[in-house]
Amino acid sequence: MTLTINVLLENRRAAGADKALTTKAGLSLLVQDGSDSVLFDTGPDGSFLHNADRMGISLDNLTATVLSHGHYDHSGGVPWLPENSRIICHPGVQDVRYAAVNLLGRVKKIKRLSPQVDYSRHAIELTRTPVHISERFIWSGEIEVPSPKAYGIIEDANSSPDYVTDEGVLIYKSDRGLIIITGCGHRGVINIVRHCQKITGIDKIYALIGGFHLRTASPLRLWQVQRFLKHIKPEKVMGCHCTGPWGLLWLPNTISPATGDKIILE
Repeated sequence: MTLTINVLLENRRAAGADKALTTKAGLSLLVQDGSDSVLFDTGPDGSFLHNADRMGISLDNLTATVLSHGHYDHSGGVPWLPENSRIICHPGVQDVRYAAVNLLGRVKKIKRLSPQVDYSRHAIELTRTPVHISERFIWSGEIEVPSPKAYGIIEDANSSPDYVTDEGVLIYKSDRGLIIITGCGHRGVINIVRHCQKITGIDKIYALIGGFHLRTASPLRLWQVQRFLKHIKPEKVMGCHCTGPWGLLWLPNTISPATGDKIILE
């Protein structure tokens, strides 16, 4: 079965793409096979809808919208979804979160990272556990991480560190192995792949697609990811959004999808 991925929004515009397409820091992908249509992330605003229209793509009759996590550049476009849209995500997607610095033992908020979204308008399915969206599509649920890294804070009574525990991925069970689609990859490429293998019982990875959060990664971490990819041997690696030029430099034979691209996986 063929899987088609239309890049509705990414940081860059694809070469030769319609110049009227909007580009913004964020990610939104329409993922379709012959039976189901899943919108993965919405970007920061309604740009994904504008671009879908320019690309001649209908977002009617979606099987589901999946939100990778609650950062504004991935879930900020939710208000532009139709009323009562089916949305699958982790409960933590609704947390109020900020980038922050610690100054002499005091936490200072810098920038809000979560959008102001009224999720009550939609048919939202909040879950920490995997969801079988269809026969082949799976929402990963919460991804286990032995030593999580904090990315800012969650606004609560204690200004808790934000480990982005709400981040999950979209999995497609193809006949050639798993296709794993990531939003930002805060939980780490290695942890993500191992989690997907564990919950599906499938070791073969056909493709890794999305943000890998490697734009400022240390050489040690990049070497570990590089070595891991050589070990699991995915047929295709497509790093975009927050993978960054630095991350792509370390990942050989990696394609970098951009706004307006259409990816077809047989």
